[in-house]
Amino acid sequence: MSTATTTSPAAGPASTVRGRLTALGRAELTLLLRNRNNLFIALLMPVLMVFLLRSSLTQLDAETLPIGAGAATLIGGTGMVLLLVTYMGLVSALVARREELVLKRLRTGEASDAEILTGCALPATAITLAQCAVLTAGGIAVLDVPAPARPDLLLLGVAVAIVLLAGLAALTTVITRSVESAGLTTLPLFLVSCFGSGLFVPRDALPPLAADLCGLLPLSGVMEFVRAGWLGTAHAESLVGAGLNTVAWGVLTGWAVRQWFRWEPRR
Repeated sequence: MSTATTTSPAAGPASTVRGRLTALGRAELTLLLRNRNNLFIALLMPVLMVFLLRSSLTQLDAETLPIGAGAATLIGGTGMVLLLVTYMGLVSALVARREELVLKRLRTGEASDAEILTGCALPATAITLAQCAVLTAGGIAVLDVPAPARPDLLLLGVAVAIVLLAGLAALTTVITRSVESAGLTTLPLFLVSCFGSGLFVPRDALPPLAADLCGLLPLSGVMEFVRAGWLGTAHAESLVGAGLNTVAWGVLTGWAVRQWFRWEPRR
């Protein structure tokens, strides 16, 4: 007597974290390229804001702006790219994916929650790094600004800012009901950072008490590293304070995202 044997189809290769992140990032980039509004914010809005920043800073005299308009433009322009591309762009993207039930469907697969959020942030991260590189090269060539005195601190500041702003973007989606309202819910952090973290108005130009209070803002710590990277003038004490500020905001943001981030639309 012979027994019938059944063979199960060969299982496909197991997915890896790198493979899942690559697939998520590629899908998010495709969706970004199809959305003209988000693409404009990511590619052209930072350029326009840098020109606006440059024109406003040239009105300040050397006593008010001792580092010069060119260096101030590059420092503020770097922060502007971080806010517009990483923060505001990612808020719109995450809200859109949530409302379209994309995030809910992704959670049924192999990717973890951290992988899903990281994959969604990869295109914004790549665009941010590319624009910061173009801004640096253009500033050196066009604005006649010396190369960054401490490129390691500049790169560290940009990298940490991307992680922190990605977390703040995920947290902002909690109060953002639709893509259309993202422009309003992201405005408070954008304005506070522009005028308090040294983007539009250098903190050196503020009264001492105001400068100390503004140093507690979420983006002030990373902007201190960006400033130190360009000018090479920061002392160890100020960098330690900036690092502690950034770590504290990062821990608080990570905890808040785990507690309140919504994967499904509000019904």
